[in-house]
Amino acid sequence: MESKDVKFSARGRWGSILSALAPQLQPALDRVGHHVACPVHGGKDGYRVFSDVDESGGSVCNTCGVHPDGFATLMWVTGQDFKEVLRSVSEYLQLGVLPAPGMCRTVIRQDLPDDDVEKSRQALNRVWNESIDLAHRDAEPARLYLARRGIAIRHPETLRLHPSLAYFEERKEVGTFPVMLAMVHGSEGDAITIHRTYLTQDGHKAPVESPKKLMRFPKQRKLTGGAIRLVEPGEVLALAEGLETALAVMEGMTMPVWCAVNAHLLENFIPPSGVRQILVFADKDRPSAQHPRGHGQEAAKQLVQRLWEMGIQASAIVPAGDIPAGQKSLDWLDILNRDGKAGFPTLQSVELAMRRVA
Repeated sequence: MESKDVKFSARGRWGSILSALAPQLQPALDRVGHHVACPVHGGKDGYRVFSDVDESGGSVCNTCGVHPDGFATLMWVTGQDFKEVLRSVSEYLQLGVLPAPGMCRTVIRQDLPDDDVEKSRQALNRVWNESIDLAHRDAEPARLYLARRGIAIRHPETLRLHPSLAYFEERKEVGTFPVMLAMVHGSEGDAITIHRTYLTQDGHKAPVESPKKLMRFPKQRKLTGGAIRLVEPGEVLALAEGLETALAVMEGMTMPVWCAVNAHLLENFIPPSGVRQILVFADKDRPSAQHPRGHGQEAAKQLVQRLWEMGIQASAIVPAGDIPAGQKSLDWLDILNRDGKAGFPTLQSVELAMRRVA
């Protein structure tokens, strides 16, 4: 089946196709034309599908960029290439199985770098090269921010500060702020994009709609499976969802910790070679219609199951206690501020629990 035939058959059916092949898009599909949290980088309401989504399959994220049709949307949210997405859509539409890659006589040409790709690459390099180490005298906004959050450990060298970055909403600049930066690496260790936390000079989150954002990155890079690699990994690696939560786990457990950025990326995390055991410090989220057991808990459970299937010992550890009234979740930064290091499990107790599971 040629790609033009699949595209023709998909018109008018993209809503159901996206729902079936990328369930994480369902909140946006339930509110067509309205903004919801981005299924890739999170946030509050920076993402929406087009009002003609059934016809086009297109969508847009204020941070990740525009995805003009259903194929582009699926490539972005799943991390698959065009041929993989084309095959999935064809199978969903029951148009017949596409030839295996080695059997194809015609070659689908990969997209060449365009102006937007080059602009994204240059912007990422510029922002990172203009940043300074958190030990620099001018990085006080980031040091104050982490101290206000209750984090006292020595700051990883992988965190940096840009003294003044513009913040945009709906393509309009609303101000400039100091920004704490963290590099997000793909599953193979390649640099993908930059996580930004917009701050005030005195160390508070900037008064903007979404103070935490990922920078737009070239479309050929794959975010799914990656993480913020705060430190070098050991044979035992801890993983947490948010950046400050990961730093809290590092302080509470005194071990290497990486940040998965959000629940979706945590669920799809791919560990580096050499890691034999992963401890997933999950957020305890309130149940929702989409995630009846809590998004953080569900994502951690799915990851742990997959890791065991890969031959890697894994355990999900959820904070003890009730979610405070008025809050959506309880995470390990809350535990650090509430109980100090005493609120974290010992490695011996985790090992014992894993042996019981095994």
